[in-house]
Amino acid sequence: MAFVSSGYNPDKPMENRISDIGPRKYDEFYPPVIAKNKGKWLYHDVIKPGVLVHVAESGDKVWTVRCGGARLMSTTHIREICDIAEKHCGGHLRFTTRNNIEFMVDAKDKVQPLLDDLASRGNKFPVGGTGAGVTNIVHTQGWVHCHTPATDASGPVKAVMDDLFEYFNSMALPAQVRIALACCLNMCGAVHASDIAILGIHRKPPMIDHTRITGVCELPLAISACPLGAVKPAKAEVNGEQIKTVKVNADRCMFCGNCYTMCPAMPLADPEGDGIAILVGGKVSNAKSAPKFSKLVIPFLPNTPPRWPETVEAVRKIVETYAKDAKKYERIGEWAERIGWEKFFEKCEIPFTDKSIDDYRLAYDTWRTSTQFKYTNATDAYTK
Repeated sequence: MAFVSSGYNPDKPMENRISDIGPRKYDEFYPPVIAKNKGKWLYHDVIKPGVLVHVAESGDKVWTVRCGGARLMSTTHIREICDIAEKHCGGHLRFTTRNNIEFMVDAKDKVQPLLDDLASRGNKFPVGGTGAGVTNIVHTQGWVHCHTPATDASGPVKAVMDDLFEYFNSMALPAQVRIALACCLNMCGAVHASDIAILGIHRKPPMIDHTRITGVCELPLAISACPLGAVKPAKAEVNGEQIKTVKVNADRCMFCGNCYTMCPAMPLADPEGDGIAILVGGKVSNAKSAPKFSKLVIPFLPNTPPRWPETVEAVRKIVETYAKDAKKYERIGEWAERIGWEKFFEKCEIPFTDKSIDDYRLAYDTWRTSTQFKYTNATDAYTK
């Protein structure tokens, strides 16, 4: 057997096994107070925007200062982050899934010098993103290097966060607001579980380059990549010769770009058709309620770089309306369900359209599947 000849012993499968073949083991990088108390934390509290304290069973405490970061960083910026961690945190730091930077110290008297140092560096390290406010936006790659984006990622995120910055360094909202962006509906940004989702959408099916398709694509992969079976085998005439190719059933296509991932001869990017949709109401589960999927409320906004004013205005309107109308601790989706989605559209001044009717047969419990909305100002455009 090949396994035996290579030295593998089936009777002792763990013998001489090399398992640590990835990055360095995580516990090598714990701050001492974390290593000592791992898994033994009693509670945590938000002292003020951007500053948290965790208390362990032993009585040890760790203070965390959270700063807004960026997904794209230069080595110069990273070195400055490391310098701060070396100076105040014993060389330890962490990054959150939302691209925040967290500096951790083991004594209360170390917090203010750290905050003063961060403030002295201008607006490079804004402190906030905790509690009942807006934290950093998790997002995908966009135009940086994704091959199927319908919008940019870093551009709209920067524009939206600039506009909502007052809610990042404060805790003035009824509850936390999580915003996410995915540059296409493959949703690698997990926007379906965020309070407000900014989603890049294509509106036209892929274009098929019959002259290239047999040279750059494996047709069975392109066909099987479609989750809705919209891509079928076909034949076409190229330079007087019949070739094997594919065709797309536009009525079934949901413009996800999976086929283009498998076949570069099926691009679907379109400057006029591509844009942004806004969804609201998603969240992960907590002690109060089950997880919720976000719902489509604005089916299309144009791509208008560099500042995406339509998208920024729409997001701000939703956040400000929620801030005025929701109860304390109520997430956006919980608020919308309490007042009724009809009132949500009306209060946020969003016209209701047929695009917001969920006709997906497996989603009966997530949204209204009927067109029988109550008549409000928001539904006038659709019902008249």
